[in-house]
Amino acid sequence: MNKDAVLLLGRILVAILFVPAGWGKLMGGLAGTAGYIASKGLPMPGVLAAGAVVVELGVGLAFLVGWKGRWAALILALFSLVAALLFHNFWSMTDAAAISSNRINFYKNIAMVGGLLFAYVTGPGRYSVDRA
Repeated sequence: MNKDAVLLLGRILVAILFVPAGWGKLMGGLAGTAGYIASKGLPMPGVLAAGAVVVELGVGLAFLVGWKGRWAALILALFSLVAALLFHNFWSMTDAAAISSNRINFYKNIAMVGGLLFAYVTGPGRYSVDRA
């Protein structure tokens, strides 16, 4: 498989995480997301929930098709890092089950940040809107 095909496959696999999550929030999960954000003590939970939709769905789709691919990768990396730190902060939890699942999700997000930084450096490849 050539490099550009692998970059396309990588973009598809990463987008599988973000795009459906954003779509789900948009199509009925926005209130629940805002409630979860509020439970973490963050300000303006409705605005932050809408911002999550923009990033997950909008930037996720941009990353998928390779439009402003490097910037999309960087935005998704920052989003994933913030999500890891604010929502999967296992080090401040006391329930063993919560610690275990949040530790896994924290490191999953950190690994995604690493992969997205690779995408930022390499760019979206030939099979992208940026190269069309």
